[in-house]
Amino acid sequence: MRYSTQIKPISYVKTHAAELLDRIAEEREPIIITQNGEARAVLMDIRSYEESQETLVLEKILALADQEIERGETVPIEEVMAEFGVRPA
Repeated sequence: MRYSTQIKPISYVKTHAAELLDRIAEEREPIIITQNGEARAVLMDIRSYEESQETLVLEKILALADQEIERGETVPIEEVMAEFGVRPA
């Protein structure tokens, strides 16, 4: 992705909102919105936003799991399987 083509000033966004919404829905590329020459926000399609939020949640879960492992807070798989009534294959 080339961010240089995805940067738009707020004035452009105001006058071309519907066009930009169609574009991000089709291309699934975010638009960086500037104000007074500075990047201020990102406009993205809802599907990409939801996917990024799900990814962040999974990364947080993995980080928590890594911390638990480092602290030695683990349970042998045999105990977990027994708790759920699963017999080893």
